[in-house]
Amino acid sequence: MTDDGFSADDIDTSKPHSARMYDYFLGGKDNYPSDWTAAEQVMSHFPAAKEGARVNRDFMQRAARLLADRGIKQFLDIGTGIPTEPNLHQVVQAITPSARVVYADNDPIVLRHAQALLYSTPEGRTAYVQADVREPAKITAEARETLDYEQPIALSLVALLHFVEGDDTPYRIIEELLEPLASGSYLVLSHVTGDFDPDAWAGVVDVYRKAGTPYQVRSHSEFRQFFAGLDLVDPGVALAEHWHPNLGEQHRHDEPTPLYVAVAQKI
Repeated sequence: MTDDGFSADDIDTSKPHSARMYDYFLGGKDNYPSDWTAAEQVMSHFPAAKEGARVNRDFMQRAARLLADRGIKQFLDIGTGIPTEPNLHQVVQAITPSARVVYADNDPIVLRHAQALLYSTPEGRTAYVQADVREPAKITAEARETLDYEQPIALSLVALLHFVEGDDTPYRIIEELLEPLASGSYLVLSHVTGDFDPDAWAGVVDVYRKAGTPYQVRSHSEFRQFFAGLDLVDPGVALAEHWHPNLGEQHRHDEPTPLYVAVAQKI
């Protein structure tokens, strides 16, 4: 057991895990044979999975950069995943050294690496919350220890909500997370879709569910519903490659990634 409460026994490497699979897609080293097998099964249905993970990561960086340029100094990133540089705080603190960032995740392997997320600039601050996205009240309570909820906050859930099944649960989670945020705050989301190849994505969903991971793709209209009552930032709901491509590097491939993204402001 380490000082942060992490035990190697907390990680079951015999079963694939979505965070480790994502790390594999990104070319990371924190993954195991069970993750490789499941990831390769995903790629048998969606061969561009590795490119898609990089496209998603690029979107996160561009969105963070845009909001930092707009003067947002506080960020709450839920579903952080295994640290991959540049992490969100590195992007925003390069623009605003005093920015504060709270990361939240429920994965023990992310907790093991959380220290990598805490190397803030001297002027700024970062913190880590061990919590599940299905515990929005807990996340908000712990985030308040670092973030000033009287000032705007960027709430980021990138490539996370497709791991939350149900017709209403993810929307209620977003509503509860947004409710205490000050006017002028932002919501940043990305989400995979089966709109362009339903059969392939039915196969991907099946891989994750057989591995014990909830998974649900959503349509354009279902994704748009997350932003009800918010003011969408131009260009609104878009495929990831089409969202402010001028703001940073993009990994490109032959076909657009089936990943809807958007950023919207709470009025």
